[in-house]
This record gives sequence, structure tokens and C-alpha cells, in this order.
Amino acid sequence: MNGQWIGRYSGSNSGRIVADLDDRETHFEGPVTIYDDNQKMPFSWAYIKTPDRNTVFEICLDVFPLDPRTGDPAPSWEQITALFPPNISFPKKATASFSVDEDGRTLKVQWKTDIGTFGAASLPRSRAGEPSELVPRADVSCWGSFKSYLSTLPHRRHIFRGQRDGRRLRTGFHRTGRADLRRFLATDIQTLHRHLTQWTSHIFNLGIPDQNGAFFNLAQHHGYPTPLLDWTYSPYVGAFFAYRGIRESDAQKAEPDTTVRIFIFDQMRWREDYQQLSKITGAPPHFSIMEFIAIDNARLIPQQSISSLTNIDDIEEYIQTMESERKRYLEVVDLPISERSLVIRELSAMGVTAGSLFPGLDGACEELKERFFRL
Repeated sequence: MNGQWIGRYSGSNSGRIVADLDDRETHFEGPVTIYDDNQKMPFSWAYIKTPDRNTVFEICLDVFPLDPRTGDPAPSWEQITALFPPNISFPKKATASFSVDEDGRTLKVQWKTDIGTFGAASLPRSRAGEPSELVPRADVSCWGSFKSYLSTLPHRRHIFRGQRDGRRLRTGFHRTGRADLRRFLATDIQTLHRHLTQWTSHIFNLGIPDQNGAFFNLAQHHGYPTPLLDWTYSPYVGAFFAYRGIRESDAQKAEPDTTVRIFIFDQMRWREDYQQLSKITGAPPHFSIMEFIAIDNARLIPQQSISSLTNIDDIEEYIQTMESERKRYLEVVDLPISERSLVIRELSAMGVTAGSLFPGLDGACEELKERFFRL
């Protein structure tokens, strides 16, 4: 039952519902947020804590409106009533039933509130753990054709991300199976802040958006799972990360159809078409492009780094729902693993090496290991 469940609901109102549930070993818990189609209505929020690990249950929930100024649950409807039209009523309680079907792919929800409003939804489980359905460009299938293709792209319009395989775009946070980002902010980030401060020359003020984002990025670049995804303005840095970690001996034995993947995202058009949000809780599902300041993060600038921030588990499906025949944002290129030696050699000649991208002892040793050993 853990993970993200998103779908449409209908009843006395209609809209979108998102359930972000974490597995807490003895039970499941997390927020459920309702986004009404009527823009004049407040968003509704409730927190679920199941009685046990059964996937069929009924529960009485406290219901809170989200404050549109902060995105956080308001203590009561009376405190924010003045922000909405005068004829709106808002419930305090709801009786809700939940059940997951036998194959674990659908979460069914029904509810009725203390003011008589009601709703129902069948929410599909996120497909983020399934193989990608993106079809790679047929005209770009080797390192040479990739370089030729790059010459046709406008400068800095696109951003790139390299992966060793064709798995779907998914943040490190969501790959862990967790979904409750409110818990992440309240527990993980506060604990990280206490522990990492002893190693940084700067004390991050998490109440300042630029510093909060920089702290997220620092944790991300040092291996902690966050709702960020790393991208780069440089297609060659993207290629480095696609091939990084693959042993040369494995590349030499690889079949011709065994590939790495490079994602190419039209960030300029995306930013023009959709609002970019810096909040991950209390905000509708979004995928936003962010550029953070480089505080205590020597990797940010040499990697030409840029990040995406999202509260979505299945990023690929979300972006596809925003595309049309005439407007595409995301495409992929698959390159043969067998070309690793050529690619790494040419990237080194360009100055794209572990030593340049990871300033310090670790990067220097990784670069020299690549130079002197053929592992």
C-alpha cells in the first residue's frame, strides 16, 4: 500500500486526489490531498494512519483546508475563511474507506463528510518502478551521430541527464519507496541539517529559499535521497554520467544492443509553459526546474548543474500527459555501452573527467584509476 497513488475523484465535487503513503513496518501512514476542479474551493488535506498492515479498512479523518498563502494545513477553516468566497462550507470530519485490489495496482477510496459532501476514486499505483516506455531517437544510435545531433540544438535550451540504463526518471527519494514528503521535511532535513553543519563552513538558514535549495542540492550531491534530480546544461557531462561506473571489461563484452541512456529535456519551453514551484508539500503535482547557489558545493559549477524538484513519483508519465503531437519536452538517446572507451577518451580530451567534475581527492583518484588501469 505504500507509495504514491494519483487519480481523479468524483462525487459532490470533482478533481484530483493524491495519496502519499509510507510503510512504517507495523502500519501505513501519510497525507491525502484533494485538489478541487473548482479553483475557488480550498484544497483539502487529511493524514492517514492505518490501524495495521491490512489493506482494507475504514477510518475517521480530521480534514483541514490548505492555506493558499503557505501551502500548509490551516488549523481551522475559520482562520482562512476570508480568503475564499462567502458561500463556501468546509468539513471538519470525514469517514473514509480504503481498499487495495488483489493485484495491488488500484487503491479504491470512498468518503463522506460531516457536511454531507462525498466522493469516490480508483487510484492507480505509480508505474515509476516499471521499465521506461520512451522510444529513443532512431537517428542517434552511436557516439558520432550523437555529437552531430548536438550541433543542431540551440545553446542552453536543453538540459541533459545520463543514466546507465533505461529506467524511468525517478528521484532518489521516491526510489526508496517512500512518498510522504512532509515527513521528509520534518524529520530527514532537520536531522541532516544538524549532522551536516559540523562539516560545512556555512550554516544554512533553511528559512531562506536560496539556502534551503542549496542545502537540498548539497545533500543530493553527497548521496542522500532527495526529491531532486540532477541535470546538466552540458550534453558531454551527461554522457560522462551515463558511462561512469561501467567497467571497461564489461563494455568490451557487451552486446551491440546493450545501451546507456541520455535524457534531453527542453527546459526553456517547459519553463515558458508551466509555473515552476519551489514547494513540494501543499502544492499540486509538479515538475519544476531549479538552479541553486553553490554554497559549500564545489561540484555544482564544473558539472554545469541544474536540478529538477518534484513531488511526483512517475515523472515520465507526468511529462507525457503535458505533451501533445506538436509540443514535446522530453526525448531520449540510447548509446552502445561497447563505445565506452572511445567516449571516455574523447571526454577526457574535452576536460570532462572525474577530476574536473568532482574536485578533491576522490575525483582525482577516480580519474587516474581510469587513466592507468583497464578494469
